[in-house]
Amino acid sequence: MKILVVEDEKQIADFVKKGLTEQGFLVELCDHGDEAMERILDQPYDAIVLDIMLPGRDGLSILKQFRKKGHTTPVILLTARSELDERIEGLNTGADDYLTKPFYVEELTARLHAVLRRSSDEQMSLLQAGDVSVNVLTREVKRRGESVRLTAREFSLLEYLMRSPGRVYTRTQILEHVWGYDFDPNTNLVDVHIQRLRKKVSPDKENPVIETIRGVGYRVCKDGAE
Repeated sequence: MKILVVEDEKQIADFVKKGLTEQGFLVELCDHGDEAMERILDQPYDAIVLDIMLPGRDGLSILKQFRKKGHTTPVILLTARSELDERIEGLNTGADDYLTKPFYVEELTARLHAVLRRSSDEQMSLLQAGDVSVNVLTREVKRRGESVRLTAREFSLLEYLMRSPGRVYTRTQILEHVWGYDFDPNTNLVDVHIQRLRKKVSPDKENPVIETIRGVGYRVCKDGAE
């Protein structure tokens, strides 16, 4: 597991790197907020250990910008023991956990394993097509990092199509799975809901995420809108 530790106190940074390396993690260190922002946007990490107080950009602004751009990499904040408001703000901004200084590296290791397990579970429940994502557990839909509000039926329809990108589903298959009751085979129920769904998640008519296969049905493009 590749971990980025952003900490400007050299003694703490070296202590954390030594402890995590002994536990089998691949650790990179960074001691400046601006450099940290560039790294986490340009390089993939399995998790980030982020101090709030940093030279340059502070940890909370880094986290806020990181999450705003749609990144879901687990982040553990390092905070001063007395700064309760900062810890609360960090969790509300998107931190997965926090540790107050001073701390034992064994506790940091345990917390890293915990957030990495949660991240793995969430990834299995995250469906992606182009710039559209569906979290099956939280029932949250996002397009380009921005939340999209769907009705329960629209969510079920989108989830069904995104379960197998590239596969073409007939209107009959969609009706049976999403609505689940006897229906008039000539109904335009599916077409109406597809149109509504497209307006919300794929307004670009030239590059739709949901594609019409004339005479057959609908599918979600494997790579989303192209």
